[in-house]
Amino acid sequence: MGGHVSPFIGKGSERFIWKKHPDFGKKTNPGLKEYIADAVKGAIIATGAKAQDVDRVFLGNFAGELFNSQGHLGAAVAHGDAGLMYKPSMRVEGACASGGLAAAAAVRSIQAGDDSVLVVGAEVQSTASARDGGTYLARAADYERQAGIDDFTFPCLFARRIKAYTSKYEHASLQDLGLVSAKAYSNGNLNPLAHMHSVKVSADYASTVSKTNPNFLSNEEFNSYLRITDCSQVSDGGAACVFASEAGVLKAGRRLEDCIEVMGCDYGAGDLWTDPPDLTEMTTTKVVVQRLLAKTGVSVDDLGVAEVHDCFTMAELLMYEAIGISKPGRACDTIRAGDTSLTGKLPVNTGGGLISFGHPVGATGVKQILEIFRQMKGQCGDYQLASKPGLGLAVNMGGDDKTVAAMVLKNL
Repeated sequence: MGGHVSPFIGKGSERFIWKKHPDFGKKTNPGLKEYIADAVKGAIIATGAKAQDVDRVFLGNFAGELFNSQGHLGAAVAHGDAGLMYKPSMRVEGACASGGLAAAAAVRSIQAGDDSVLVVGAEVQSTASARDGGTYLARAADYERQAGIDDFTFPCLFARRIKAYTSKYEHASLQDLGLVSAKAYSNGNLNPLAHMHSVKVSADYASTVSKTNPNFLSNEEFNSYLRITDCSQVSDGGAACVFASEAGVLKAGRRLEDCIEVMGCDYGAGDLWTDPPDLTEMTTTKVVVQRLLAKTGVSVDDLGVAEVHDCFTMAELLMYEAIGISKPGRACDTIRAGDTSLTGKLPVNTGGGLISFGHPVGATGVKQILEIFRQMKGQCGDYQLASKPGLGLAVNMGGDDKTVAAMVLKNL
């Protein structure tokens, strides 16, 4: 039925209050409590759903205990609307796929008989230094085995994938990764909610190592494969949406054509304790998405828009191949041709993706679904696609391709 996305903020955002901000000492950044409440209130207003009619609530959050010293977040939603008091409400955790899993749980609840389910996603990560935050996020890996690869575990794990990919496919280059980054920033420049809305990044800049775009890993083997612009943002933010049965839509006073249909959703997990079988392939993503497309009878050629998990530029290219947008080893051709740009064959991450829109971990999967909703309903302003898409795909990933939640959506 739609919902609400807060501005995503953090270092590099004009909204983010830090020591050089004119409002420093006068105002503070919102906390986890505020983002959850704002998302709940916004979703209720946007959809017309009444909180007292909500049957169930799922909240996606990965690391509240670490970044915010706060767990037990299922009990955090009623602060946004008193009508949610005493409702069934629980937190869902699946690393960076927490929001997508929360949405999948909502769909299952509707299928099981609920009429209205609220999904919330939120994360506040600006409370920790980059180094400490990197260590917190490493809990999404096999911490004992993998955290020691670098102080920044996940950037290094994906630099490892970049090395493997560019070694196997010699026609692929680091310049192709720069094109992914430039696309993300260009889209985010059109999106006022994006963390990096005001930051300009060209393909040349993103493809070149410099003082402001350095190779920052301490691991010498992988250092040269990753730059700052290859990484998603450490963001704060929240998002919430409402899933409903047809009866739930009518009870909220909405028309079915105001909504989008969930044609299907699926999720799956690999083995956290072992390395990927092939560093040049996202196998979990491939299996889950292809299973979902087969189940819904949708082909990649049918899609009009996609939101994929670009935690790093390499992740987006590997997503192209896992989904079937590109053949193995040919994602570089796809990005070079502009096929996933706003005017391309299949626009991907139209609002800037994780690289520019931002990545408040628990909110990302919920935001992806709402981005597709907004494109389908013509609500994306300056980055609205020329033709409202009829079918969309959202793919939310946790860890190094260890948990994946995917959803196919249809405009009504």
